[in-house]
Amino acid sequence: MAGPNRFAIEHVSHYRYSAPARQAVMSLCLQPRESIRQQLVDFSLSIDPFAHFSAGADPFGNTTHVFSVYRKHVSLRITSRATVDTGPAPQLPGSLAPGAWDRIRAWQRSFTLWDFTHDSALARSSPGLTSFMRREKIEPADDPLQSVGMLSEKLHNVFDYVPGSTTAASPIDDILQTGRGVCQDYAHVMIAIARSWGVPSRYVSGYVHVTGDTGEQAPHSATHAWVECRLPGLGWVGFDPTNQTLAGDHHVCIAVGRDYQDVSPAKGIRHGFVGSNLEVDVRMRLLPSMGA
Repeated sequence: MAGPNRFAIEHVSHYRYSAPARQAVMSLCLQPRESIRQQLVDFSLSIDPFAHFSAGADPFGNTTHVFSVYRKHVSLRITSRATVDTGPAPQLPGSLAPGAWDRIRAWQRSFTLWDFTHDSALARSSPGLTSFMRREKIEPADDPLQSVGMLSEKLHNVFDYVPGSTTAASPIDDILQTGRGVCQDYAHVMIAIARSWGVPSRYVSGYVHVTGDTGEQAPHSATHAWVECRLPGLGWVGFDPTNQTLAGDHHVCIAVGRDYQDVSPAKGIRHGFVGSNLEVDVRMRLLPSMGA
């Protein structure tokens, strides 16, 4: 019997400044989470110019690292390396038990799920979303599991994946108007719709390993975003509308939150420079089977 997939991941973020920066204070969200489906074997973080960092946890249980650079520098390179074991997607039933919608409606009164049942900055209701749902005839079915599954499939079919068509700060109205976006846009739209039905939904940042017909890693592998919906009797289930699949043994979760703003890989402040350019390089390698 095959064991879990084991991935080696290197994530490099390289900032280059147009003039020397005097100081940088940043918070990183790069360490993969642990769960029943995912185990973190090891993780390391390096910063150039050298800086000490401290680890902590955010309100959603993600591991964060904070560091400061208090000397002049013209570039900043952040490198994280992780080895992660992942298990397969869960085996889901065809439908949930009777009364599932009633249980979901009761969750809307839950304080612990409030963040995932209400609008957030990048996953929110709007006239454009209402028009889109009406035009595409998107509405919940009798069963919640079938509803979110059909929603994921619908978004995969109606949107075109076009790298560079949006930015990290783009509202969902951009992809709703053009039909073009990237994984975070697919996720934000799915979250906004599922929450409008009362289904607790959260944004997942991470990596995905996708291979093409030749077995080589596909261009849109590596950094990725998808959605987890909480369903009665199942817990949090991952749906990847970009690839029209469940989150499984080729997905590595870094963090969860209300939307992208909660799980940005790096954010902070820098002083003393005019502008900056960011280059990101992520390499994800499937290691030989541990059972081989």
